[in-house]
Amino acid sequence: MSRPFLLLDLDGTLSDPQQGIARSINHALASIGQATQDEAALTRYIGPPLSESFRELVPGADEATVQALLAAYRARYGAVGYAENTMYAGVPEALAALAGAGATLVLCTSKRVDFAEQILRLFGLREHFAWLSGGRDGLHKWQQLGELRAAGRVPDHAVMIGDRAVDLIAAHRNGLDSGAVRWGHGSQDELAAESPTHWFDQPQDWLRLVADSAA
Repeated sequence: MSRPFLLLDLDGTLSDPQQGIARSINHALASIGQATQDEAALTRYIGPPLSESFRELVPGADEATVQALLAAYRARYGAVGYAENTMYAGVPEALAALAGAGATLVLCTSKRVDFAEQILRLFGLREHFAWLSGGRDGLHKWQQLGELRAAGRVPDHAVMIGDRAVDLIAAHRNGLDSGAVRWGHGSQDELAAESPTHWFDQPQDWLRLVADSAA
């Protein structure tokens, strides 16, 4: 049997980034004179490409405005926002157990790879991952994963695990099994609509994939 190859989302799967992302979005909006929004209402923008989120938040924004918003967001996020982040209970232990059991772990996030690196190092988790894949402006996650598949970096037996529909769609459009976590920012209805291959109630449940591969 092939040893498990797990693609793990970051935001909403390993850690809760809500505060840092919301505050950085509001910082960006304020930088161009736009009204800030309730932080809880900005949760829906965790996951999709940030450029799309800003186009929705600022209707009619031209490309120069979107780029200015992205620059302001990144300036704050890179300085302090990445650290306004809470690791979900059980994640460090589950990742250590997976790596110890021989699973290959890859971070597959829409977040810029340098920010992802900062976060993993902040929580002492970088050592568990073979490599990281970060997104680019306007790149959908299914396209990001498609590029990795085309380059031969992700095998057919890989499982993409995340908390939003975009993670499951990315897996299915690229011929992979998917796993939905119940503790992130995606609703039960959002996830169920994409018919994930696996459901996980807690991080420790990821170890079932190791057991399945050994069966």
